[in-house]
Amino acid sequence: MDATNISELSEARQRAAGMVCYAPKMILTKGVWENENPLDYSVPLFLVQLLVVSCLGRVIHLVFKPFRQPKALSQILCGIILGPSILGRSSFIIESFFPLRSVILYDTMANIGLVFNLFLVGIEMDIFHSFRVEGRSIAIAVVSMILPFAISCCTSYILENHIPKELNNGKFIIFLALAASVSAFQLLSRVLVELKILNTEIGRIAMQSSFLNDVFSWFAVIIFLVVAKNDNMSASPVWVIICSVAFILFFIFVIRPALWLLIRRTPEGKSFSELSISLILAGVMLAGFVSEVIGVHAIFGAFIFGLVIPSGPLVQVLVERLEDIVTGILLPLYYAGFGLRAKITRSGSPYNWSIVIIISFAFLGKAIGTFLAALVYRMPLRDAATLSALMNAKGLIELVILNQGLEHEIIDSTSFSVMMFATVFTIGITIPLITIIYKPSSKLVTYRGRAIDKAKSETELRVLVVVQSSRNVPTIINLLEASNPITGLPLCVYVLHLAELTGRASAMLITHGTQDKGTAPLNTAQAQSENILQEFKKMEEQNRGMTVQPQTAISPFATMHEDICNMAEDKKVAFIIIPFHKQQTVDGEMTTTNPEIQKVNQRVLENAVCSVGILIDRGLGGISSMAGTEVAHHIAVLFFSGPDDREALAYGMRLGQHPNNNVTVIRFVPGKQAKLESEYGHLPRRSHRPTPMDTEKFLDDDYIREFKLLEAHNESLNYAEAVVNDSEETVAAVKSVDKIHDLFLVGRRQGVLSNLTEGLTEWSETPELGAIGDLLVSPDFPAKVSVLVVQHYLQ
Repeated sequence: MDATNISELSEARQRAAGMVCYAPKMILTKGVWENENPLDYSVPLFLVQLLVVSCLGRVIHLVFKPFRQPKALSQILCGIILGPSILGRSSFIIESFFPLRSVILYDTMANIGLVFNLFLVGIEMDIFHSFRVEGRSIAIAVVSMILPFAISCCTSYILENHIPKELNNGKFIIFLALAASVSAFQLLSRVLVELKILNTEIGRIAMQSSFLNDVFSWFAVIIFLVVAKNDNMSASPVWVIICSVAFILFFIFVIRPALWLLIRRTPEGKSFSELSISLILAGVMLAGFVSEVIGVHAIFGAFIFGLVIPSGPLVQVLVERLEDIVTGILLPLYYAGFGLRAKITRSGSPYNWSIVIIISFAFLGKAIGTFLAALVYRMPLRDAATLSALMNAKGLIELVILNQGLEHEIIDSTSFSVMMFATVFTIGITIPLITIIYKPSSKLVTYRGRAIDKAKSETELRVLVVVQSSRNVPTIINLLEASNPITGLPLCVYVLHLAELTGRASAMLITHGTQDKGTAPLNTAQAQSENILQEFKKMEEQNRGMTVQPQTAISPFATMHEDICNMAEDKKVAFIIIPFHKQQTVDGEMTTTNPEIQKVNQRVLENAVCSVGILIDRGLGGISSMAGTEVAHHIAVLFFSGPDDREALAYGMRLGQHPNNNVTVIRFVPGKQAKLESEYGHLPRRSHRPTPMDTEKFLDDDYIREFKLLEAHNESLNYAEAVVNDSEETVAAVKSVDKIHDLFLVGRRQGVLSNLTEGLTEWSETPELGAIGDLLVSPDFPAKVSVLVVQHYLQ
C-alpha cells in the first residue's frame, strides 16, 4: 500500500460504511507465543496508536511550549508527522500502525473524545449568569462574521472556474465562507490567559465577541448542513430546526431544574453519589444520540447539555472526572486525525491558490471589520488591532466544520488539506502576532507612581479592596468608612472578591450590578459573593461622598495577583488593600486560612504599580460593620523612616480628617548611642553634598511637619516621640504603646536598614509584613488589634 492510497482516508471511511465482512476473532490477540502479530488485531493496534499519538504530541508540545503555543497545534502537527505528508510516505509505517482497517475504531474513539470535550466546553461557558454581553461586543461579533463571509463568497464566486466540476459550486462557496469567518472561543480563552489579559477590557470584549461568533457559527453551520444534505425540496430541514429548538428548550426547562434539585439535595461539603455522576455521564451520551437522531452532530447535544449544568461543585466534580482522560488522551486522537488525513502536495494548481486567496481575503476582511467596529466604539488603535488579531484565532470549531464538510462531500481532500494547513498557520501565529501588537507598557507610563501621598492633592482617592471571605468584610467596611471624611474628599472604592477557579477551564471577571433583581444565586460560592458585595453596596448608601464598584474574579491562585494588579492599573487606583493570610480565632490566636493567599499577597507586593496595604483583621470596631456616623477609632501610626512609613502617615492623615477618629503618630527617634553606631567606621565627609540618607531624613521631617500643622488645628490628632537606641528598646517601646488603639498603621520598610530594627526579621515567618508588622501580629505582642502594613510604590 503506497502513500497515495493512504492519503485518501476520507474515501476509506465511505468504503468502510459499505463493508459487510466481519472478523470477530481479530479483536484481541492470543499473544506472540502463538505466532500472531498483535498489530493485526483491533485492540492492541488501537492501544499502540493511542500511545504513539499521546507521546509524540507531548514531545512536540514540549518543543513549542517556550513559544507559548496551544496543545491543539502540537497534536495536529503530530498527525501531520505520522500522516502521508512525512512518515506516512513509508508504506511500512502506515501498514503497521495506521492501516485502513483501523479507521473505524480510531475515528469512533476520536469522536467520543470530541463529544465529551464539547460537553466540557459547555460547562466552561457560564452563560446563564456570569456572561453579560455588551452592545459593542454584539456589534463586533456580527461585523467580524458577516464581512469575511461576504468577502469569501464574492471571492469564491469570482474564482469559481477553478473549483472542480464534481463539487457543488454553491455549497462549496457557502461552506468555505462559513469556515473562514468563525472564531475560536475555546482557544481564545487560553490565549488570553496565557497573555495575562483575560481580565482586562480588551480581553473581556474579545471573549464576549468570540463567544457570540461561535454561537452564530454553530447555528449557521447546522442549518447549512441540514439543507445541504437534502437536495430536494423536502420538509426535513424545517423539522430538524424545529426539533433542535425543542431539544434546547427541553434541556433548559426540564434538565437544568432537575440538576438544580440534585445539587440542593446534596449537603454542602458532601460529594455527589456515584449514581448521580453516572447518570450525568450517561446523559451526555444520550444527548449526543438524540441530536444524531434529529439530524445534527452528536457534539450539539453534548454541548447543550454542558451549557445547562449549573456552575458550582457539580461542575468541579465532572471536570475532575473527565478532563484528564478527555483532553489528555481522547481529544488528541481527534486533532491528530486531521494531520493523518492531510497531505502536503507540491502542486501549485490554480485550485489550491484559489483556496489560499479566499482564506487570505477572509482573514483580512475579519481583521478590517473588527478593527473598524472597535474604532466606532472609540477603542485605541493598538487595542483595536489586537482585537482584530484575537478574533482571527482559529481552533476546534473550524476543524469540526472542515471535517463535516469532508464527510458530507461538500469539499474534497485537496481543499480540506489546504484549509487545515491554513488553520494550523493561523493558530501558530496568533500569540506571536498579539505579543507584537499589544503593548501594555505604554499604558503604564502614565500610571506609574500612584500612591496615597501623590493623590493627596486630588479630589478623589481611589482604593481597590480585595476580599477573600465574608470574615474580612466588617473590618474592611469599618476601615473604609473611617477613611471617608465628611469633608469634600470623595472616596472611590473598587471591591474585588477573589474566588478560586474550581471546575472552570477559563478564568473570568464578573461585573456586578447588571443582574436582575430577585435572581437566585447559582451556587454557594455565588451566593457568598453576592452577600459580600451587597454589604459594600449598603455601605455606599450609608456614606456620602463614597462610590463602590463591585466585581468578582474567578481564577487560580497562581494568577490571582494578575487580576488584582490589572484591575488596579485599569482603574488607576492609588492604594490596594489586601487581607492577611491568617485570621484570628476565638481564643485570639492567628491561624492560617490558606497558605496560597500568602503567595498571592507576596506577588501583589512585587508587581503592583501603586501602594499596597496588607490588613491584619482582628475585629476593627467589632464583628459587625458600623454606619459612617458611628465610626470611632483610635489609630496609632508607628513612624520610623523611609517611603513606606511616609505612605502610612499619609493614610493616617486622611483617617485623621474624619471627625470621630483619633490619630496618634509616634515617631521613633534614634538615641545618641544609635547615632554613634550608625556613624562608626565612616570617614569624615569632605563635601557637604547631600546623601540619600539626608534626602530621606528631609522628606521624613517634611511629613512630620505637615502632620504637626494639622495637629495644631485638630484636637483628635496627637504627636509623640520615642527615643530608642537598638531593636530591644524598639520592641519595648512598641509594646508600651497605649492599649486604647484599635488600629496600627506601619510601613513595611522594604530595603531600609536601621539599627532600630536590626535583627527583628531573622526569625520572621511573614517577610511581607516587615520587621515591625511581624512584631505586631506575633503571639508575644500584648495587644490584639488590627494592623495595616503599608508599602509605598517605588519605580
